[in-house]
Amino acid sequence: MSQLDQFLSRAEQLLNRLEAYLPPPVPAPDWRLAKAFRWRKQGGQGFLQIVKHTTKLQFEDLHHIGMQKTLISQNTQQFVQGKPANNVLLTGARGTGKSSLIKACLNQFVDQGLRLIEVDKADMTDLPDIIDLIADRPEKFILFCDDLSFEEGEAGYKALKVALDGSIAAQSDNVLIYATSNRRHLMPERMSDNASYTHDEDGDLHPGETVEEKISLSERFGLWVSFYPFKQDDYLDIVAHWLATYNCSPEQISAARADALRWALQRGSRSGRVAWQFARDYAGRTQ
Repeated sequence: MSQLDQFLSRAEQLLNRLEAYLPPPVPAPDWRLAKAFRWRKQGGQGFLQIVKHTTKLQFEDLHHIGMQKTLISQNTQQFVQGKPANNVLLTGARGTGKSSLIKACLNQFVDQGLRLIEVDKADMTDLPDIIDLIADRPEKFILFCDDLSFEEGEAGYKALKVALDGSIAAQSDNVLIYATSNRRHLMPERMSDNASYTHDEDGDLHPGETVEEKISLSERFGLWVSFYPFKQDDYLDIVAHWLATYNCSPEQISAARADALRWALQRGSRSGRVAWQFARDYAGRTQ
């Protein structure tokens, strides 16, 4: 055997060993099997993971956010019908139904071709790859970014700005971004930011570069939907709805009011999430 043959043989053996440590190729998703996906990483390679069990939330399960439901439903209806529609930023009080509304939206329009892809904040830099992957699909995709906020200097901040409105490539007609956040501008606002404001001779205020940068991302969302804390009666009404779904009788629902208020007091919040958590606890103890 010549030296060249020996070299090639050893090289082949080495490659065979290396292949054993490499991650297997990521299969393409079967688009027929799922209505929701998660963007995941494996060995540095991104792929769409099918979500086998999705929530069954419906619009009817979400109470006291009627205006918000109308805005989201109308925008999504336009989207699945191929009409112009906007990227959406849902902001406001925690536990008031921001992410639940997006999940219910999927169930409302899935038969019209809507699909949902959940993207973690840590993977925002992959948004161009995700959009390229689905750009030629016939379905309509919402990229869902939950509980989104950024600290200064994070790479995902710039990537999201570009994906929303800032790339040389036109935005795909079958992709929208729906994001939820407790922060209106998605970045922390500090007292020192006020020092960057200037005013002219007429007294008009002009934001400085720091403030302009912080509001520039949220302004790229065409539709802002705000959520507010619930009143006590609203909270109790939501509790009653969830207790009814767990087959509690009207007498049990009425008897649960005082416990529901104590539950909310202990958590310092009268939110839809707290109401649902109480209902699960109460129904589990009394059924």
